[in-house]
Amino acid sequence: MTSTNVYISSKSKANTDLSCGACLNNNCLIKRNLSILSDSEFVKNKNTLKCKKGQQFIMEGAPVNGLFFILKGTVKVFRTGINGREQIVRFAKEGEIIGHRGFGTEEYYSIGAIALQDSVLCYFSKDHLQSTLLETPKFAYDMMLFYANELNRSENKVKSISQMTVRERVIDSLLYIHRKFGDLSGFLDLPLSRREYADYAGTTEEQVIRVFSALKKENLIIAKGKKIGINDVRFLKQEIDDHNYFLDS
Repeated sequence: MTSTNVYISSKSKANTDLSCGACLNNNCLIKRNLSILSDSEFVKNKNTLKCKKGQQFIMEGAPVNGLFFILKGTVKVFRTGINGREQIVRFAKEGEIIGHRGFGTEEYYSIGAIALQDSVLCYFSKDHLQSTLLETPKFAYDMMLFYANELNRSENKVKSISQMTVRERVIDSLLYIHRKFGDLSGFLDLPLSRREYADYAGTTEEQVIRVFSALKKENLIIAKGKKIGINDVRFLKQEIDDHNYFLDS
């Protein structure tokens, strides 16, 4: 385990830290504020970490020590629900932040995070982040907007999910993956197990299998193992249009 106390082995350390100035990921909040952050200790002390597919790099309940930005790869963010069941909060990709909900008054991470493919993560310590927010109003303002948008998406998702049928929740999950990760050779570019779909949609694996079977019979999707392809995105959007599917991007 590294000094970050977030359960990444020493082998996960990247051989060479990629500087924020050399990064090409313009979706990153740090990259967008680099003109005012380039000389800060926050950026200078960033660590770059490699995480293997299936490796958990944030343990739910571990002390909050820092913030992760995804430089490369895809991550599953989850928390433990009733009876120890995993509830997937979201799937994150390049440019997104992981672990931000542990800041503020919280002392422990309320979520866990696992790499769904080999990933590269940029790690910033909690102490350097807090001092930079106090010293850089523009960056603090951008972080505030980020948190406000996150809260808005979370509240809208809770509202929509509570009013959806099981079929609608599964369709919503398919469309979420489609608009966030796109297609690759006719299939969603994030292969997930039926259990993972269930853990995101808030239902059971058996219900997901039933809905997928119905959607295949209706020629709305195709399936090949873990790969799912959507034949008619427009029709699926119309089916859950009343729930404002687009709010959770």
